Amino acid sequence: MVKQAVIASPPARYSCERSNKAERQGNMEQPVSPHQAGFHMPAEWEPHEATWMGWPHNVSDWPGKLAAVRWAFGEIVRKLAGGERVRILVNDRTHEDRARSLLSRAGANLSRIDWFQIPTDRSWTRDCGPIFVTRRHPAAEVAIARFTFTAWSRYPNWQQDNQVPVKVARRLRCRIFPVTHNGHKVTLEGGSLDVNGAGTGLTTEECLLDPEIQVRNPGFSRETCEQVLRDSLGITHLVWLHKGIAGDDTHGHVDDVCRFVNPTTVVLCQEPNSRDDNHRVLAENRDRLAQATLENGASIEVVPLPMPAPIYCCGQRLPASYANFYIGNAAVLVPTFNDPNDRLALGILSDLFPDRPVIGIHAVDLLWGLGTVHCLTQQQPALPVA
Repeated sequence: MVKQAVIASPPARYSCERSNKAERQGNMEQPVSPHQAGFHMPAEWEPHEATWMGWPHNVSDWPGKLAAVRWAFGEIVRKLAGGERVRILVNDRTHEDRARSLLSRAGANLSRIDWFQIPTDRSWTRDCGPIFVTRRHPAAEVAIARFTFTAWSRYPNWQQDNQVPVKVARRLRCRIFPVTHNGHKVTLEGGSLDVNGAGTGLTTEECLLDPEIQVRNPGFSRETCEQVLRDSLGITHLVWLHKGIAGDDTHGHVDDVCRFVNPTTVVLCQEPNSRDDNHRVLAENRDRLAQATLENGASIEVVPLPMPAPIYCCGQRLPASYANFYIGNAAVLVPTFNDPNDRLALGILSDLFPDRPVIGIHAVDLLWGLGTVHCLTQQQPALPVA
């Protein structure tokens, strides 16, 4: 186990520090949920204070490709730092120094990067990192909804990743809400959920309700999941899709399938080839969305998003998807795969995000780790204007 380095002080003052201390103290005897305290999870396109990432170090995630993956990380950081701070988790000072050197050579603006010596097992910050919630009243505040992370109920090494939200909250000096149900901790990964910031969320039954494979919360019903997400993230209306895409080791994360691009519109991956494993699954998700509504009862506008041709490595299908994009303050970063549909996907997303450039990130090397751009990033929303 890597020993955590001691850090003397935060590199800057964070918006989380400006929380209502009196209210926090007053609530200590009678815990309330984030929703009860006025918090909700904002949409990804709303203003960020920062993006969180974990510098890659786990060789088993990218066997033979770790060096190339680090350069892909460098390009993501370079693009994001133009519009917000990038907060990078590193295991220790040596890890940090090596990352600084590569980012400098990659042309990233180092003055826009904050370093946090918080050891991790892996680099999939979307799933193990803090899930932030915000509120405007009675006092503007950013807090963390603290879910448990167990490596997608699949891998044995997750104990350090599971501590990331707690350590981030300590460094940012922000409130943290442990998410429990009937006295038990609730397990949830950020990639299993997408929100429009107005009360509607997207998820899949395969990920949150499957009773036999990669079970996160044994015994949870649909109603229990909906109650937990309402209380913790302010999701008052949950849209259930069926399954995720082929090759996904998370067992159904929605961020490879369907994403909100504004409060009323989603992009949904479609596969026209009837012989492809994704064809029937994505068609069923399309049928479900046709019957689904938003939090106010309105229909959801659905924009089809193509899939790249299947990508294999060592005989294993990899979860390639254009839906795994990340919406930063100054750019939308979209994974690309040296595929003819790259240009089509970038064009569709460019039309849907007229307020910021849509930029392709070469993701074939990243994909060997079974995830790409969205899986590697986690947004920290800006402090709301009261």
